[in-house]
Amino acid sequence: MPKEGHVEVYNVSKIYDPLGVNVLALEQCTFEIKPGEFMAVVGPSGCGKTTLLNIIAGFDTVTQGEVWVDRICVASPRHRLTPGPDRLVVFQHGALFPWKTVLENVTLGPRMQGKMGYKEVTEKARELLQVAGLEAFENEYPMNISSGMQRRVEIVRALINEPKILLLDEPFRALDAMTKTVMHKYLLDLFDLTHKTVLFITHDLDESIYLSDRVFVMTTRPGKLKKWINVDIPRPRDIRTKVTDVYFELRKEAIEAVHEEALKAFERGERELAR
Repeated sequence: MPKEGHVEVYNVSKIYDPLGVNVLALEQCTFEIKPGEFMAVVGPSGCGKTTLLNIIAGFDTVTQGEVWVDRICVASPRHRLTPGPDRLVVFQHGALFPWKTVLENVTLGPRMQGKMGYKEVTEKARELLQVAGLEAFENEYPMNISSGMQRRVEIVRALINEPKILLLDEPFRALDAMTKTVMHKYLLDLFDLTHKTVLFITHDLDESIYLSDRVFVMTTRPGKLKKWINVDIPRPRDIRTKVTDVYFELRKEAIEAVHEEALKAFERGERELAR
């Protein structure tokens, strides 16, 4: 198992505009992600899932609490924002360079940082592209491949930089069900190959169970831990996993937990609109 990528979150709270509207987005979130663990975060819209990811990534500050990566504090009220190559993010909206080919997009980071020479990085890129089912598209430009392929390229581009943690912010949200199924297969293949620590933000409860080792169910705002769901399903996984009894039971547990919070969010929204 990997020794890097240990995330510890202690009593993290986040208040937006403390001198104005005073929105409490997160309230005393505490959890850890073990090295090489795939953790999904689910919850109703507006519960703070992306805020939590941005704090770990170093894109946002905390009002209270601390975040540690491999025993190094990366976020606290006393810290400046510290994004780094040890924590790489793949967003739901693409960020590939349109004027570079797939292979050029993937190899750019290590080459710019001087981590690998041209031959080494090209060989590594082709290995990962093959696992991602993209070996035949290395010379294509992003505009000439599907959105699902673009997401795969972005994940490969992140992994080739050898991050300690891969942060995925609903990368498959805009994709249709068939494309998602393909994406899940390739993400599982890449995870089985690299064993990177993964934090995966999603609204899709099926993919949270199918992909992860644990699911962190958040309450409606202010977001905090509602419950943990331990996904005790062996790896490697494939589409047959979704027709097992244990998968259906875990899926039911996730749906019940999130549905309860979604109703609370809806009712609160109705009350706020009525004011």
